[in-house]
Amino acid sequence: MMNEFENHETQFENMRDQLNTLKKKLDKQEIVNDRVIRHSMKQTASNITRRYYIIMAVALLMIPYSYAVFVMSLGLSLAFWIATSLFMLVCAGATYYNNLNVVNSNMMSSNLVEIGKKMARAKKFDANWLFFGIPAVIAWLAWLTWEIYQQDAEAGRYMVYGIGCGAILGAICGFKMHFKTQHQYQEIIDQIEDLTAEE
Repeated sequence: MMNEFENHETQFENMRDQLNTLKKKLDKQEIVNDRVIRHSMKQTASNITRRYYIIMAVALLMIPYSYAVFVMSLGLSLAFWIATSLFMLVCAGATYYNNLNVVNSNMMSSNLVEIGKKMARAKKFDANWLFFGIPAVIAWLAWLTWEIYQQDAEAGRYMVYGIGCGAILGAICGFKMHFKTQHQYQEIIDQIEDLTAEE
């Protein structure tokens, strides 16, 4: 009877050891999964940041470039160039502001809930930007067309065709970039939701 009791005790101890070992393995696996997912999120966030830096650089470079083209080459009004420059500065500033949500999120060690909030905020800002960006671009294109017509109505007609084609191509590229960014934000948010659901 005593031996049987000791055997049961030994089996119980073995089972407890095996469960502890299994728990340690699962904990270790969870840590590895957490790191892998965080690394993936960091990579996605880096892609968004890189895109934002390119947008900021292009917007700032457009200020001297637009002066050379619009004022010096085409003889358009200084008021139009100033408005163009202000628009580019607003674009660069808004992009910089939204990028702060991404670059200040330490994906590898920060609290996931906080990162999720920042990504949701950045995604919303990026989506809302269209409500300003699209009307502003339409107004800018209309002003550009009017400026060109003021210079030479006949030549202006042909230039407007070129502006129209450029606007269509620009819209396609812009929307493609916008939806890609939105998708990447959602990807990070979904990954955070998966991680926090497991906790």
